Amino acid sequence: MNGIEMVVTAREPFQAREVEMCEHKGIGHPDSLCDGVAEAVSLELNRAYLQAYGRIQHYNVDKALLIGGESRPRFGGGQVLTRMRLIVCGRASLLPNVDLADLVKGTAYRYISEIVRCDPALFEIESAVRTGSPNLQQAFGRGISHALANDTSFGIGFAPYSPLENQVLQLGMQLRSAEFQARFPAAGDDYKVMGVRIGDRVTFTVALALIDREIYRAAEYFAVKQAITKHLCATLPSSCDLAVNTLDDSSTNSVDGIYLTVSGLSAEQGDDGQVGRGNRMNGLITPCRSMSLEAAAGKNPVSHVGKLYNALAWEIARALVTEVKGVEDATVQLLSRIGQPVDQPALVAIELGCHVRMSAAMRLAVQNLVHAHLSAIERTAARLIHGNLPAF
Repeated sequence: MNGIEMVVTAREPFQAREVEMCEHKGIGHPDSLCDGVAEAVSLELNRAYLQAYGRIQHYNVDKALLIGGESRPRFGGGQVLTRMRLIVCGRASLLPNVDLADLVKGTAYRYISEIVRCDPALFEIESAVRTGSPNLQQAFGRGISHALANDTSFGIGFAPYSPLENQVLQLGMQLRSAEFQARFPAAGDDYKVMGVRIGDRVTFTVALALIDREIYRAAEYFAVKQAITKHLCATLPSSCDLAVNTLDDSSTNSVDGIYLTVSGLSAEQGDDGQVGRGNRMNGLITPCRSMSLEAAAGKNPVSHVGKLYNALAWEIARALVTEVKGVEDATVQLLSRIGQPVDQPALVAIELGCHVRMSAAMRLAVQNLVHAHLSAIERTAARLIHGNLPAF
């Protein structure tokens, strides 16, 4: 532990920035569907390996591609002409008496059945999971706390959320809630929220797929959209602006030019998806923050730092804000070196947002906290193994 290079610097608090933007992709967004399926397969492999071997084996199932279908929306109900195709790709150690392809396809089908309300038969699911290379499998021979990093990469976390980030997340939670869906049955499972702050001015743009069988003419579509907009605005401060489905052609009398779908998903025709193009582990895409481009979903939680270090960085950042006096916000970057123990990163870089000068006591408290979390890295891995930390 003593050989870990740690750099701690201070900066102006994040909220002092003039411009901020962030995004949340909903559970039915094509990218989120890929993330969700990959992570569901990961958790199923964790359970299977623990049952068969008593410990996690080598695997990474962090590649998935959702190829959009073709559809013909119609007022009162249209049809999907070509099914959506979901391909799950990766590497996994063999399991006794278990066919990997059956495990992958069965898990993906169950996840889709549980997470979105359309007919899961609209998806054609394919497994392209193969066995892994021997040199990567050796990373698992020494237990969780002494596992070897299987990549030279980095993880990043920050805390706390800004007011804008909290508002984007709250809008996303509202669009997914059973209460909202009961109130607006035409609202689909595919949505996206973009938030922008310039000084004190805040604007939100929401894209929300509407379901054609719940809408019988264009005027009804625009009435539903107006009601949804009014409902969402009522949950925000009065100074915020919000708009829904801004690509719509307000003069149309047909399904052309409006965001109308058969399934409530843009993947039926309008978009494709891929693991890692959606939310980070905190549920957000935050270009104004330090941010890892690693896709955590589907990665092995024991040795793949693209998952483990991102989760650990979030935990350390939250602890720094809550436990070190004078720290208003924190950004944590953890860098690995392939083949080195995961509890010994090559670099720990920390930026603290402070209004006060960083003292020697603060610096020591930060260092002690980081070492404590690295020493207990197996707790973070265990939470990931059992699905107690979100992956996207």
